[in-house]
This record gives sequence, C-alpha cells and structure tokens, in this order.
Amino acid sequence: MVDDHAASREAMADILRRAGHDVQACGSAAEAIDLLARSFWDVVVTDLNMPGMSGLDLVRHIEKRQIPTRVIMVTAYATVASAVEAMRHGAFDYIEKPFDAGQLERLVAEALRHNQVLRPAETAAPAGAEQNMPVLVGSSRPMQELRRRIEQVAATSETVLILGESGTGKELVARLIHYLSPRAAGPFISVNCPALSAHLMESELFGHEKGAFTGADSDRVGRFELAHRGSLLLDEITEIDTALQAKLLRVLQERAFERVGSSRTLHVDVRVLATTNRDLEKEIAGGRFRQDLYYRLAVLPIHIPPLRERKEDIPELIAHFQKRCAERLGRPVPELDDSAVNRLMEHDWPGNVRELENLVTRVCVLTTEDRVTAEQIGRWLPASPANPRPIDIPVGISLQDMERYLIEATLEKYDGHREKTAKALGIGVRTLTEKLRQYGYPPRAKRFSRTG
Repeated sequence: MVDDHAASREAMADILRRAGHDVQACGSAAEAIDLLARSFWDVVVTDLNMPGMSGLDLVRHIEKRQIPTRVIMVTAYATVASAVEAMRHGAFDYIEKPFDAGQLERLVAEALRHNQVLRPAETAAPAGAEQNMPVLVGSSRPMQELRRRIEQVAATSETVLILGESGTGKELVARLIHYLSPRAAGPFISVNCPALSAHLMESELFGHEKGAFTGADSDRVGRFELAHRGSLLLDEITEIDTALQAKLLRVLQERAFERVGSSRTLHVDVRVLATTNRDLEKEIAGGRFRQDLYYRLAVLPIHIPPLRERKEDIPELIAHFQKRCAERLGRPVPELDDSAVNRLMEHDWPGNVRELENLVTRVCVLTTEDRVTAEQIGRWLPASPANPRPIDIPVGISLQDMERYLIEATLEKYDGHREKTAKALGIGVRTLTEKLRQYGYPPRAKRFSRTG
C-alpha cells in the first residue's frame, strides 16, 4: 500500500487486513521499490499523485524491471489521460477516490486471481491454493507477450482463435482466458473435434430431438446449450466437416441454432474459443476450411510459440513437472544435474511442452538413481544429430563384421528403407543392395504395372 498521506494509507491497509490480506504500508514510491527488491508481493496499491516519484513513475519502474505484480492505481484526480497512461504501462486497474471498502476488496481480489494464474512458476500460488488452477510456466519474452495478450482478450467476450503446434498448450490458454474472463463463474465446455464424425459432431454441438435419426432415443442437449453464459472450446476446429462449418458460421454470427430434427430456434450467450495446429491459409486454399468462417473466428488471434523458440523456459518447465510428479507419486523424484538439463536444452522438441512433460514423467517414474546425468537422459531422447545413439560393438570384431553390423543397424533404424540407409551410410543404393545380397538378404520385390 503506497500513499504519502498517512491516514489514507492506513485506512486502506486496514480494510485489506480485515479482508485477510498481509499488507505492508509504504509512505513513498522509493520505499515501495526498496520493498519490492527484497521480497515478492502479489499486488501493489498506489496513489497516483505523490511528491517526488509519482504512482505512474512507480508503475513504469515495475514494468521496466518486469516485476511479476499487479498494480492498482488510486487517485482523487482521475483523468482519462492518466488512466490510459497507467494501463499502457501495465497497471491492472484504476480506482477513484472516494470509494467504499467493498470496491477496494473486490479489485484486490480480482488482481490476486489474475496474478496466481499468470505469474511465472517460481512465484506460483502458495500451498493450499487451488490444485487445478491453470498456470502458464515460463519467464521468456515470448511467454511474457503471451501473458499480456491473454489478459487483453480475457476481459472481452469476443471470439478467440488460438494457433500453435501440437503440444504447445492451446487448451491451457483457452482455459486461462475463460478463468480470467467475466464468464469465469459460468461453464467451460470443450469439444474434441477430431474424435467425432460429421454426423455425431452436429448432434454434439447443437443437440437433437428424440427420433431425429436412428438411435436418437431421447432428446439431447448440445454443447452450445451447455455452455450458455460460459465459454465453448472447439479444439482443433479444422477437423469439422465443411458442410457443418456453414451452420457453425451462422451460430457465431447470430448466436442462434436449431437442434437436429427440430425447427425451434434456440438462442444462447456463449463465448467461442477455437484452436488449430494447421496452417489455415493452406486449408482455405485447399477447400477444406471456409474463408468466411476463418474471418469470423480470427477476431482475436493468439499464437503460442513452440518450445524451440523459448528454450530458456526449459529449466523452469522441468522444475514444474518434477514438482507435479513428486506430488502425484508421493515421494521424492530424481534431480537432473546441469549436464542433463543442458542436453535437454539442445533438443528441438517437435512435440513441444507435452513431449517435455512426458519425458520428465518417465524419468521420475522409472529412474532409480537420485540424480540423472546427460548420458542417462540421452537414452530417453529420440536419436538425432544432437543426440546420437551409442553403438556397442564387441571388442576384437573384424572390420568386415563391423561393416555388416553398421549396415544392418542403419537399415533397422530406417525400417528397411534402402535409399535412406544408403544415404545415411554415404554409399550408393546398388552398393548397399550388393552388400545385403552377400549377407543373405532377399532381393527387393520388383514393381509391375497393370496394362490392358
């Protein structure tokens, strides 16, 4: 609590202490900066007009230092210009004197809720906080930008299109948007589009009337109805059949639809969140996705960076997944030494965060050692130029046998594909075929074409 006026400062601090918060009162922005440098605070409530360093200067300092706290600006001299300037530099919200205790309590509670979700993992919610609260892990610049974008779009009810490769956390981002939105108290309904056929998808989204088709033995409420006054996630929306995309477009435009087998129009208040790992421009060009639906979905687009573009977050992610594994297993999990972490930093992670989480889980469950080295972690990673597989060749083997061993091992790696094997070995396909013939391998089947 930062205010140069002692009576006002103590009055606001007392309100929040009675609400159950731990509050430290500061008489100046400089005092607050010193406190923030020594310890972490969820929320800073600061007066705007103070002698010396103003509240706006304090907001700029917090922004420049990238301190993970939420700032609430308090002033008796509110102007549109000062409010816009404070918000532009990262202030969470703005409150004008005089205000009642309830207003301040609600605003601080909202700021706390945002901070628990969006701050980096090292300042994550304390023990006893909600276990299933969605959390974004990572302090890299791309993740800071992502957090800012989530905060921007969460406050609205506009449609959001979340783009990113498989395993980047698109559903997590969708849940964060819902959790931070005014619809947080409403339902969050998710539809896994690839798992449903076109026929089932229509019934799943819009519901059906009894007798609408074979097997429709009773009325069914669709996902749009279930998500009324909440949010609906259409996960991997490009998998929806093109014929059904037209009906979905109408729902997004009018928030109205009919159940399958019914002529009664239903109206719903639903925010739609959609995800995809596809290149939508290619999907549109190939006639697999409607362009008008794309424009309707991409009102607020969010792109999630792949893990290879934010590798500095890997140590933080590893610690986060280790902590979760330890909680699930109810026992300590092995530590990764610096060499193991460095090996993981060298990997490109085509499966993104999900691949990293799966690997950390396997290591925690299956490793018996207390500490894991780079050599040990390399066994869990797929073979690559950065992670070559060691070849155990018996001592005393002849050069001829070694050659055969290398050829057969490479052939196995490429699932019998001779062109790829020859290229990897640096020899011609004819040379490889002749070698395999000498080893007793059957010749490749010749290809015949039918005519007439």
